[in-house]
Amino acid sequence: MKAFGIERFGTAPFLSDRAMPEPGKGEVRLRIATCGLNFADLLMVEGKYQERPDPPLTLGMEPTGWIDTLGPGVDGPPPGTRVAVYANCGGLAEYGCFPAARCIPLPEAMSFEDAAAFQITYGTSHVALDHKARLQPGETLLVLGAAGGVGLTAVEIGKRMGARVIACARGADKLAAAKAAGADHLIDSEADDLRDAIRALGGADVVYDPIGGDQFESAFRATKPDGRILVIGFASGKVPPIPANHLLVKNISVLGLYWGGYLKFRPEVLTDSLSTLFGWYAEGGLRPHVSHIFPLEKAGEALATLRDRKSTGKVVVRVAEAE
Repeated sequence: MKAFGIERFGTAPFLSDRAMPEPGKGEVRLRIATCGLNFADLLMVEGKYQERPDPPLTLGMEPTGWIDTLGPGVDGPPPGTRVAVYANCGGLAEYGCFPAARCIPLPEAMSFEDAAAFQITYGTSHVALDHKARLQPGETLLVLGAAGGVGLTAVEIGKRMGARVIACARGADKLAAAKAAGADHLIDSEADDLRDAIRALGGADVVYDPIGGDQFESAFRATKPDGRILVIGFASGKVPPIPANHLLVKNISVLGLYWGGYLKFRPEVLTDSLSTLFGWYAEGGLRPHVSHIFPLEKAGEALATLRDRKSTGKVVVRVAEAE
């Protein structure tokens, strides 16, 4: 089979022929249809992600497809079932083996492209805003990186939860995408003084930050007393310092959120959240934004598009056509 991965950390990933995998105890083999890309895939290449499976490894954390074979001790889902999987790696290949417990049957109306754009982005934003920050109707939510994979979903979910949403993104095209997702106010991160622009809109009750760096500092200074700041990631490449004395004086809470980490200690947080989200999708309330779809043969170009911030929403790799 064809697979896209790395031989060792810090080297360029490439497409190669690999042996067909066989599912182990508690696993299923998936015939992969699509795989969503994430900023974490770029970190995985460099060996800088929170979890580091030993190379050589196949990249891809968010595969979808058809159950092909059940491993020992597995009684379902039955072969042929359309599922999405949250995987640490292995999704950028024609086949992959994954824990059966992580396979989520897809709603009948959900395409594989939508499914590949769904779990991590919507899951991260929903758990962050609902479970961690307890976002309330009428509060002001500031979303940094608002046109990115998780950023757009934070805008969409925040608006659905009744918040007033301020979206911060770079350039007119990305701000237009945030506006279409439901943002009430737009701030261009290139053209505006971010702190002053947020303060001019009354400040933020909740900050959703997948960027870090200087944007975190500006947003921190424009957060209202008793506000909550969600640390989602560091797409800027800079981990910001947090002045603890300012947290004390302004009664601000800084909340870290690593979505996949809940699998280890409270998996029901993720399963309950995804159940809610799939319900919203079935009602027509959520619509994933996929700006680029690449074939497996161009997975390197797909990663470059993500790395160079040329996408809005999600980048998806299509491995096989839907039947």
